[in-house]
Amino acid sequence: MTKVKSSRRKFLASASLLSLAPALNVFPMDQEKNVLVHHVFFWLKNPNSKEDLAKLVAGVKSLAKIETIQYIHVGVPASTEKRDVVDNSYAVSELMFFKDLAGQKTYQDHPIHQKFIAECSHLWEKVVVYDTINA
Repeated sequence: MTKVKSSRRKFLASASLLSLAPALNVFPMDQEKNVLVHHVFFWLKNPNSKEDLAKLVAGVKSLAKIETIQYIHVGVPASTEKRDVVDNSYAVSELMFFKDLAGQKTYQDHPIHQKFIAECSHLWEKVVVYDTINA
């Protein structure tokens, strides 16, 4: 039984690392100097609506088709430890990586992004954006 638990732990640890591989391989640390990270948080007008949540998640995922997005992660608040520094009041977040400012500008103006705003903006009451570039 101990061998089975050990094998399962090794498998889960390996699977967790593999799930990070796409994000880690997108931008080798020593090669990309102008990587732009675009992190957006959405609060729903109807926070208890599973239908609105599903529509917003689907809308955000549709943005993955934009060619300048190097990596996208769409998520909802995790059930992590409650601490004063953790804000899990949002409904959906998107985390995107772009090679540079020009790639992010292309994304902002892209017809898919504009369509997303037109079709989904009625769902949210608040949006907060954090854009960062390498220090």
